[in-house]
Amino acid sequence: MGVTKQYLRYVPGPVLGLIGGQKSNVVFLDIKGVKGKYCAVGACENVLVWDLRTGEKHIELQGEKSEVTQIARSPDKRHVAIGYSDGMVKVFDLHTGEVKVNFSGHKSAVTALNYDHQGLRLVSGAKDTDVIVWDIVNESGLFRLKGHKGQITQVQFLKEKNVIVSSSKDTFIKFWDLDTQHCFKTLVGHRSEVYDFVIVRNGRRLITGSADSELRVWDIEYLDSLTLEEDEEPALKRIKIEEEEEDKNMEEEEEDLHILKCTKVGSVMRQGRDRLVSMTTDATGSVLSCHGNNKFLEVFKLPSQMDLKKHLGKRQKKLRRKARDTGTEEVMEAVLTVKDEIVQYGFHKMVANIVLVLLNNNMLQHCSLGLDQKQSDPQGMAKLALPGHRTDVRTLCFSSDNTAILSASAETVKIWNRASSQCIRTMNCDYALCSVFAPGDRHIIIGTKSGKLQIFDVGSGGLLEEKEAHTGAVWSLCMSPDRRGIATGSADKSVNFWNFELITDEKFSLTSKRLTLELEKTLKMDEDVLCVKYSPDHRLIAVSLLDNTIKVFFADTLKFFLSLYGHKLPVTCMDISHDSTLLVSGSADRNIKIWGLDFGDCHKSLFAHDDSVMCAQFISKTHLIFTGGKDGKIKQWDVDNFEHIVTLQGHHAEVWCMTVSSSGNFLVTASHDKSVRLWEKTREIVVLEEEREMEREKEDEEAIGGETVVPGETNTEVTLAMRLPQKRIETAERIMEALDLYKEESAKLRDHKEQCKRKGKQLPPPQLNPLLMAYKCDTPERYMLEMLRKIKSSELEESLLVLPFSYVVDLLKVLELFIDSGWEVELSCRCLFFLLRVHHGQITSNLVLLPVIDRLRQKTRDRVSELRDTIGFNKAGCEFIQRQIELSQDTIFFSDATGKFKEKKKKKRAILAVKV
Repeated sequence: MGVTKQYLRYVPGPVLGLIGGQKSNVVFLDIKGVKGKYCAVGACENVLVWDLRTGEKHIELQGEKSEVTQIARSPDKRHVAIGYSDGMVKVFDLHTGEVKVNFSGHKSAVTALNYDHQGLRLVSGAKDTDVIVWDIVNESGLFRLKGHKGQITQVQFLKEKNVIVSSSKDTFIKFWDLDTQHCFKTLVGHRSEVYDFVIVRNGRRLITGSADSELRVWDIEYLDSLTLEEDEEPALKRIKIEEEEEDKNMEEEEEDLHILKCTKVGSVMRQGRDRLVSMTTDATGSVLSCHGNNKFLEVFKLPSQMDLKKHLGKRQKKLRRKARDTGTEEVMEAVLTVKDEIVQYGFHKMVANIVLVLLNNNMLQHCSLGLDQKQSDPQGMAKLALPGHRTDVRTLCFSSDNTAILSASAETVKIWNRASSQCIRTMNCDYALCSVFAPGDRHIIIGTKSGKLQIFDVGSGGLLEEKEAHTGAVWSLCMSPDRRGIATGSADKSVNFWNFELITDEKFSLTSKRLTLELEKTLKMDEDVLCVKYSPDHRLIAVSLLDNTIKVFFADTLKFFLSLYGHKLPVTCMDISHDSTLLVSGSADRNIKIWGLDFGDCHKSLFAHDDSVMCAQFISKTHLIFTGGKDGKIKQWDVDNFEHIVTLQGHHAEVWCMTVSSSGNFLVTASHDKSVRLWEKTREIVVLEEEREMEREKEDEEAIGGETVVPGETNTEVTLAMRLPQKRIETAERIMEALDLYKEESAKLRDHKEQCKRKGKQLPPPQLNPLLMAYKCDTPERYMLEMLRKIKSSELEESLLVLPFSYVVDLLKVLELFIDSGWEVELSCRCLFFLLRVHHGQITSNLVLLPVIDRLRQKTRDRVSELRDTIGFNKAGCEFIQRQIELSQDTIFFSDATGKFKEKKKKKRAILAVKV
């Protein structure tokens, strides 16, 4: 066997310059009892929790590879649920930053996510049109609700009833009864996609927004009078609009359901003419804020019942006064309109009671507003923008000692410390397309879209000089190997060669000279110049043109040497190896080509990316290259063997640019997802066969991840909330192996007992299997119980679903033994009921299992009753102890104590205010 070439792996490092992504929502968090200080925002695959007062990152919740699409905070203020673009939902602990629960049920991106009011259940909606209800305590999915025909845009629990409300792009809003698991009400009053809704007034008012400027208002009336709260005030008299025929028909049908009635009472018009993006209310339900696709935020006040009564009383007085002035005897009765209950308050770039806005330019903006004040302008406007770029980074560059990284976009240039990942300089610039550190790393040179060359001083952060270098965009900038000048290529069909010079500038300094550029010569071309690259031996200079060709010239005389043609679309990037023998070019035709610079022959053409290749660069002193494309992938290639080594996946959008350090230990890439990622070289060896095997497994997983078919499932509206990824199949295989071992060990013990009976004496027991000893189990039954315990609660049903029926028969007999012995009754019953539901037909037709099921019928009732009695006894004991402590120590527990404490504080404040 020949000697194989070894490659070292590059692993993801820190992410620079990312404040928040465009696909996720943003939520306030109450951490350590502090309100309005912390916020959570999705940033690619991670969630960043920012401290808005200091502008620093408080904690980072690490994801895997998929992008964050939804964030929901828990009512317990300790956890946060996060939905991802691959359909996963994870629950994180905010104090430790660890993942507590993983839910896998959706087949596409999660678009809506909310907790119930107790924080025990979670509901999610996705692009796959399904709504799934999750049990957080049991760490499993309860059921999947099917009915919508479009992407789910919002889903929420109703506090008063066991009902969820969902909206979709199919123009419908559906009400689902979770007790019976069916849709009992559909609102059809919208004529376009419903993008969001809010529920206010203690669950008795629904406000919906769609693609038009109308906010529709609906009243929710609970038909069961027992749900009304004691302190709830009666509904005020209000003008009701006439309902459409469809609404009338639906209302008549649902009266027999005795759950709720939803009637449209009016609408309010937004000032924005574009579609609604999102809407939200504050914690008290007194402010409603919404925004569309523009940069303005619209705010509505929602007066309380007390304010509406006062307003109604004033209006009645005006009517009486008017009747008295006109001399009429009849006085009209005052009524309220929807516009009285939803009052337009402001139309601002950033305004609300306490508002937090995530802008699509990688910036957070927040402010506060006093609603009692007449002036509606926002107060305390603040931005969290400095850590990142507002627009896409189009150029990257390492300093000569690899300690600093330059990144430039359409508005700023930033210098980053590689070791600490902190931004140390921010300078305003024009639209930057290319960049380079000048010798000494004290100056940087930027090529701009307007054709200028901008020279900045790194120490002071000031702009030293602007050179009108070209009449078109400067697409490429390359340092000469002798570091005495640069070459620039532009859309004005020319390549300019510049020399570094030091001149005296009184504006800059009276004692020292500053750097400038002097034009040495110009090379005119027939087409726009897209890329310029010197060979490291300073013998050649390669120029790529808009006509899909690469022209190679001698660097000293600028005489034509070679023409490299073969790409079908323009060459966007190229690089030359350290020994000046190979040139690699990347094109918009998605291919990379390796050329020999001796004769201009094409060594190999490789299909590299699924979209245009945007950047390519050799690793120093090797024939290994990195390429990045618009498909969001970064790939490493060996151009000697013409093989793909590894794919670095981290970006979620087009990769625009990259740079490799001179030592080859670091790689920096920038993408349309606003992130700048640092990759570090490790000592881990990449085995190509393993990489190919992992890629094949990933393809197999994607092929498996289709619709889950459940035997015996007949209801198309409600199905199981599960998927069958590879992990669940592996768990099922472990259950099967455990059952085989259980049967084998049980047979050994039975043979041992029979031998003891035949011989009439006690024989030494057979030797335990090493697996039983490893799990510290003395019997096969205990081992089987331990294996069931080790299955994650969220994976249990999915694993049992793929078990062959022959193993289901054995497992049912084992479960009978567990329930009879009183071992893990809750877990055993959960497995038993699921297997009976899925395999009901086969089990009832199996004569061997009928006596087992008959015995289980009575045993499960007895064991569950024992558990219920134990829990009831313990609860009664705790309540008795509580009463005894309260009587003996005059102490009130929990919520009563909190209320008393707040009352005392209010009295103290009132006394202090009077004294002052």
